[in-house]
Amino acid sequence: MIFFDRAFSPSPGTPGEGWGGGCGERSSTARAPSLTLPRSTGGGNRRAYLLLIHVAFVALCGSLTFAQVPPPPAPGDAKPSILEKVGIDQKLGDSVPGDLLFKDEDGHVVRLQQYLGKRPTVLVLAYFQCPMLCTMVLNDVLRTIRAMSETVGKDFDIITVSFDPSDTPRMAALKKETYLAQYDRPGAEAAWHFLTGDQSSITSLTKAVGFRYAWDQSSKTFAHASGIMVLSPQGKISRYFYGIDYAPQDLRLALLEASDGKTGSLAEQTLLYCFQYNPATGRYGLAINRALKAGGLLTMLALGSTIVLLLRRERRSTAFRSQH
Repeated sequence: MIFFDRAFSPSPGTPGEGWGGGCGERSSTARAPSLTLPRSTGGGNRRAYLLLIHVAFVALCGSLTFAQVPPPPAPGDAKPSILEKVGIDQKLGDSVPGDLLFKDEDGHVVRLQQYLGKRPTVLVLAYFQCPMLCTMVLNDVLRTIRAMSETVGKDFDIITVSFDPSDTPRMAALKKETYLAQYDRPGAEAAWHFLTGDQSSITSLTKAVGFRYAWDQSSKTFAHASGIMVLSPQGKISRYFYGIDYAPQDLRLALLEASDGKTGSLAEQTLLYCFQYNPATGRYGLAINRALKAGGLLTMLALGSTIVLLLRRERRSTAFRSQH
């Protein structure tokens, strides 16, 4: 399953414009829920309810700005042609070429096989100058491994390889320093590697693991999908994880399978692209529309639950006062 969003970002100075105008203009789909406030002598409580409802309405408007459903795409632009070159093809059981040369964070030339052979490995392909999605991938890898009892350097390794030949060891060192500081477990510095390389080594590695990406000259960015791979100690591809949400328990089980040399089953291909189409300008641009939708939905659910709880508490308080 592959998701492709036609994202829209309002231009500066024109907030709320989009498919059919701003939030207040979309009364058929953006109507704020009607809440009846209980009668109360406590003016402070009533003002608090009104403030919460106002915040909820503003959040609803904001979420619709990012999460409103676009009309069906025209036949000619259902999918940008550049995304035909982008994807992650699963090559379970294949081996990564261990003789490939890269540079480590200190600028030393290393072979990929130097980091294989001891423990299962999480392979992350992310370029260090990526403006959005690669950082989200690394952040979620960090979130996932922090939630696991297993430790980098003791139970598994991580190899992060940039697929941008213009990235430098200095950039890799800064990334490593940032993520090690947040991971904050001893021994990880010798087992979480950030590598850069030339185009030849990058191409060989990305082809071996099925990672397809493309350079867009107009935006000066790479179009690519997000995902990570789990390798066995021998360097065989054991499992793929797509998107940017990796469950700690799932990754733990995948690492256990990989440590035994087992190959996992095919993963569902839910791709999140770092390159999407802007129908307002007719051009392709960066967007993480799906993540914004999820954030807006969670915000609304939290606000709605808070309002319901407060209203119930006020009703009980009013009923108690009337009885006494």
